[in-house]
Amino acid sequence: MSLTQLSALNTLHVEGPMTPGALAAAERVRPPSMTRVIASLSDLGMIKRDPHPTDGRQAIVTLAPAGVDMITAEAAARKAWLSDRLAELTPDEQATLRDVIGILNKIIAGADD
Repeated sequence: MSLTQLSALNTLHVEGPMTPGALAAAERVRPPSMTRVIASLSDLGMIKRDPHPTDGRQAIVTLAPAGVDMITAEAAARKAWLSDRLAELTPDEQATLRDVIGILNKIIAGADD
């Protein structure tokens, strides 16, 4: 599974069902590129395409159960990896990291102004 495919799956997981055009926009890629990603994910059984309820020219892309399983497994693997790395830090390093997180949150909050 490529990073592009995983990103598209994650967007569908977070945002919910959407048209291929909306998915392309969310992923910041051109529609023809997303068409290829959707086709490959469909071939892998990760997504399904259903008819659009009001526009017969379009489809709605949703996660298939295999896609949900993939996203869940990826999230668990990332969490386990990060947890293992954090456990390797000394107490002083962990404290420094907590301080840095506070500073980054402050910067992010200020960016909304």
